[in-house]
Amino acid sequence: MGFVDRIVVNVLVEPLKQEFALSDTQVSLLGFAFAVLSILVGIAVSRFIERGRRLDFIAFGTLFWSLATAACGIALSWPQLLAARLGVGLGEAVGLPGNQSVIADYFPRNRRGLAMSILLLAPPIGALIGFVGGGLIAQHYSWRWTFLIAAIPGLVLAAMAWLLVAEPPRGQHDAGDAGEIPPFREVLRRLFALGSARNLVIASSLASASGFGLNYFFTSLMLRRFELNIGEAGLYAGIMASLPAALSIVATGWLGDRLGDKRPAAYALIPAASLLIAGPLYAFAITRSELPILLGVVAFSALFQFGYIGITFATIQNLMHPRMRASASAVLNAIYSVAGGIGPLVLGALSDAMAPRYGAGTGLAYAMALLALLYVWAALHYLLAARHLRSDIAATTDLGRPD
Repeated sequence: MGFVDRIVVNVLVEPLKQEFALSDTQVSLLGFAFAVLSILVGIAVSRFIERGRRLDFIAFGTLFWSLATAACGIALSWPQLLAARLGVGLGEAVGLPGNQSVIADYFPRNRRGLAMSILLLAPPIGALIGFVGGGLIAQHYSWRWTFLIAAIPGLVLAAMAWLLVAEPPRGQHDAGDAGEIPPFREVLRRLFALGSARNLVIASSLASASGFGLNYFFTSLMLRRFELNIGEAGLYAGIMASLPAALSIVATGWLGDRLGDKRPAAYALIPAASLLIAGPLYAFAITRSELPILLGVVAFSALFQFGYIGITFATIQNLMHPRMRASASAVLNAIYSVAGGIGPLVLGALSDAMAPRYGAGTGLAYAMALLALLYVWAALHYLLAARHLRSDIAATTDLGRPD
C-alpha cells in the first residue's frame, strides 16, 4: 500500500497539470518530494529501528503516509499538494527501513533471494492497484477522491502490522552477536567500500531512476499520443508495470537462490543480463506509433526490466551484519528516492525540451526512449559487482563482520 500511495500520483499527472497549471518539469517534482525527507529522516530513524521493535516503526510509518495521502486529496494549491507529498515521503522514511530487516530474519541466507523478491512484489502489485484503480476513480469521480480512497487501506494495515505481525529474533539465521549495534560508519563502509555492494548500489540506482521516470509518464504518453481516456490509460499502465514485472521479480529471485549458493556471482549476473535486454527493447517499443505493437513490446521488455529489484536487495542484505540491515535499507531507500525523483525530473525536462520540435506526444516518447538506455549503464555495474561477490560474501560471513 505504500507503493500504491507513492505511484497513484503517476496516473494523475494530466489532471494535476490542468488543476494547477503546471509544466512537465513542475509536476515531476511531486516524485522528487520523497527524496528530501527520506535523506533527512530515514537514516536517523533507522538507527533507532536497529534497537527497537521494528513492527512499531512499520505500523506508525504506514499510518502517517496514509494520512498524508489523504491530505493530498484536500490540497487547494500547488504548495499544499507538494507539502502533502513530502508527508508521504516522511511516513515512508519511518515505515520502510524495518521491512527488509524483518524479512532477512525470517529466512536464512540461501532463501532470501526468493523471500525478498516476494516482498518486493510491492512495486508491481502497487502499480496495478495504483494505475488501474486510480485511473478508474479519477475518470468516474475526481483526482481528489483517488487520493482519499487510496489512503484507506493503509490505515487498516497499520493497525494489523502493529497488532498481528510477529517480530522475529534478530540475526537468528546469522553468525555473530546480533546484540551489538555496529556504528553507522561501518554500514557505509560495507555499502561503499565493498566492490560488490558499491556496484550493486550504483546499478540499482540507475535502474531505479530509469524505471520511476518511465512509469511516471507512461499514462501521460497514452493520453497525449493515443488520446485514450484516463481510465484506459491507467489500465494499460497498470498491466504493463505489474503482471510482467511480478513474474520477472520472482523468477530472478528464485533463479538467484538456485545458482547463487555455488556461484555467488549469479546474484549480479542475472540482473545484468535482464537489463541489457530491457533497455534497448523498451527504447524501441516506446517510439512505436501503433498502440498494440507498443504495448506488446513494452510488456515483453517488462519481463526483464524489473528483474533486478528483489535479487539486489537480498544480496545487499546478505552482505550486512544483522544490526546493520535497517540502516542499510534506509540508506538505500534514500538513494533510491533521490534516483526515483531525478528520473521523472530528467524525463520531464527532456520532454519539455523536445515538445516544441516533435510535439507533446512524440517528444515525450523520444525522451522516454533516451531514459530507458540507462538500463544498459546499470547492467555494466552489475557485471562489475559480479567480479567481487564471491570474495565479499566470504569476507562478511565470518561472525557477521568484514575482514
